[in-house]
Amino acid sequence: MADTPQPSMYSALERQRAAHLQAPFDYAERVRLLKALRAAVRSRKEAFAAAISADFGRRSRHETMIAEVMMILGDIDHHLRFLRRWMRPRPVPADALFQPGRCEIRPQALGVIGVISPWNYPAQLALMPITAALAAGNRVMLKPSELTPRTSELLAELIQSCFQPTEVECVLGGAEVAAAFSALPFDHLVFTGSTAVGRVVMQAAARNLTPVTLELGGKSPALVAENFPMAEAVDRLVAGKFMNAGQTCIAPDYVLVPQAQRESFVRTMMAEIERRYPSLMQSPDYTTIVSDRHYQRLQTLVEEAEQGGARVFRANPAGEPIPAESRVFPPTLLLDTPADCGLMREEIFGPVLPVLGYTSLEGAIAHINGQDRPLALYLFDRDPARAEKVLGATISGGVSINDTLFHIAQSGLPFGGVGPSGIGHYHGPYGFDALSKLKPVFKQARWHSMGLLNPPYRRLADFLAGFLTR
Repeated sequence: MADTPQPSMYSALERQRAAHLQAPFDYAERVRLLKALRAAVRSRKEAFAAAISADFGRRSRHETMIAEVMMILGDIDHHLRFLRRWMRPRPVPADALFQPGRCEIRPQALGVIGVISPWNYPAQLALMPITAALAAGNRVMLKPSELTPRTSELLAELIQSCFQPTEVECVLGGAEVAAAFSALPFDHLVFTGSTAVGRVVMQAAARNLTPVTLELGGKSPALVAENFPMAEAVDRLVAGKFMNAGQTCIAPDYVLVPQAQRESFVRTMMAEIERRYPSLMQSPDYTTIVSDRHYQRLQTLVEEAEQGGARVFRANPAGEPIPAESRVFPPTLLLDTPADCGLMREEIFGPVLPVLGYTSLEGAIAHINGQDRPLALYLFDRDPARAEKVLGATISGGVSINDTLFHIAQSGLPFGGVGPSGIGHYHGPYGFDALSKLKPVFKQARWHSMGLLNPPYRRLADFLAGFLTR
């Protein structure tokens, strides 16, 4: 599909807006759309695995099934289960002075939602926002990433097969198309990507006063308590860090361990990495880096840290030659990473993990709070009081305790960042509400006391005003 110029995109937006005003989606229509999406995804699950793997060079089929297909289908099922409840008007008590009047909050579709999705989880992060938008009664326009072209073509084919263009439309193209897309006057815009690009998207949306949900990233820390079983922490950190070769917005970006345990922690982690990925070149479970540019960026970051005095540990259990053109980046741990190097300033977004030591819990918390507020925080600690201290003293988009990543998979929890790691939330009821206008409604009773306060004001009005402002 060719790049779509802005006039064509604007026309598509206007057609969707006109369709929304003429025939808003009722409950039955929303259910029909969600079921059509579910069937289309389910029938293409192997096609998604193949397309994403081809786009990456090699992407674990199991990771695609777990982190893309399973997440999407589970999210749609959750919306179908609770949608009727979420759509109902929500009674709210009227203030005593205004009773017997009644109040309610009425969820109402906004209109047309724009979705800009990234390359790292190209199906999940396109279709889960679309699920939320359709459940809330909206029309949707999607701009998927140009870095995963096969998956984007598959998304376009899927959308065309089960939706009318006035329901959901997919726009393909490069950075110029994405820039024009973000400048369209949507009723809400959902963007998932880097903090740097998120700033640009927000500036473009601001020209139209378009509300935004920005799902960004940042340096998500892991904190391991002194008495937490090391093998258990390593097992769960390896799972969270090296899934998708670290190309995950909520992957642990660095880990804080007690100073005396740094060396043993690295040895234990290297052994676990080598057990899981015995051959980096041959293992179907180890994903490659998505592009030459991203591979070279990681290489440069590690080399800069090493030149600054960091000790670098590269896993290669089979001792294989690993050519750069394969884009297989070995799992890499670092000790003594300089605080001013790029690895400690930028989101890593790859299979590279600095291991930092701390001497006190207060010092570890201070280090976390000295950075931008992260998208995720991972705490490994079985002491409830200490865990409460960390939860109360830090701010992050979300938290998993004694594991990694799994808070994102909970349908009842909102997903989103804070400040540089994002704005707004979605998933489950939070996405439904974010992409609805929660319209406040006051229904006046036939007989009410406020009529006594209308002009011309007399003694009764003076008495009531004095009583109510006493």
